[in-house]
Amino acid sequence: MANIKSALKRIEIAERNRLHNKSYKSAVKTLMKRYFAAVGVYADNPTPEAMQEVQRCMSAAYSKIDKAVKRGVIHPNNGARKKARLAKVLKAREAATTAS
Repeated sequence: MANIKSALKRIEIAERNRLHNKSYKSAVKTLMKRYFAAVGVYADNPTPEAMQEVQRCMSAAYSKIDKAVKRGVIHPNNGARKKARLAKVLKAREAATTAS
């Protein structure tokens, strides 16, 4: 444990930031899971309403990822990779439904 006053303060700040970052990371994971579920529903039954839900979920996930990157919670390359993964899943499912 630190003895110096400034080091103690840094420990408190680091813990506060860790909890704040944890909430962002958790929200990103949750929104990505919701998006994957919406894409699955759309793949099973491709309707305009299902596609609208997919687009809404994608928009929410993209927004949260961008905010996490902007605040330094996740690295920009990590954010780009997550967004590319979301787009890739939708494109693959769309291709599978049109090929069928």
